Order: sequence, then structure tokens, then C-alpha cells
Amino acid sequence: QVQLVESGGGLVQAGGSLRLSCVASGRTFSTNSMGWFRQAPEKEREFVAALSRTGALTRYAESVKGRFTISRDNAKNTVYLQMNYLKPEDTAVYYCAASTSAGLGVTRFQYNYWGQGNQVTVSP
Repeated sequence: QVQLVESGGGLVQAGGSLRLSCVASGRTFSTNSMGWFRQAPEKEREFVAALSRTGALTRYAESVKGRFTISRDNAKNTVYLQMNYLKPEDTAVYYCAASTSAGLGVTRFQYNYWGQGNQVTVSP
């Protein structure tokens, strides 16, 4: 099993920045890519960003390209999501996820482990 614990969410004004962190514990050696997803009220959970095990490959949703950056520190078993130029439409619960499958997953079905979620609210 792998446990994921997120932190760093909160309330920010439009145009501001936040950084989310996700600390993994347990059988972390079994994981490959890491990802971030988000879910707004009454909407489906959607892909935000993914990162390969080495950090060499990344993938982003079109809506966050150029504004969000995913990174990882394997020595700390931590994945980050730096969010800049935040918009009200970025408001959602953000989830960290880990996959044991090959490749960079962009759907939630490709991820085996999930964090508890962290609220991000962007005011106009």
C-alpha cells in the first residue's frame, strides 16, 4: 500500500500563487508516475498534471499549461504542484495520485492510490 498526504491548499485571490505538496509513504518503490487531479462542485474529477518517476517527462491539462508546474523530490518522497496566475475557475479540491502502471496517465482510472484531497479556492 501507498499512503499520500497533501498539504498547501487554501484561499488566494485571482492572479496569486499556491504550492501543493504530496508526501508519499509505504511501498513507494512500487509507484511509477505521480499525478494531480481536481474536482469542482458537481463536476467530474479531471486531470491536471502528471510526472514520470524520474521527473524527465511531464504532461499538463491545456487549461493549466504555462501556469502550473509539477515536480518531485524523490529523496523526500514528495511531489509538488506550483500554481501561478490562479483563476477563479481553478477553484476545486485537488487530489494527489500515484500510479503503478507504465506511462503518464491522464485519466483517474490509471491511478491506484489517492490522497485525501485539499481545497483550493480562488476569489475574483
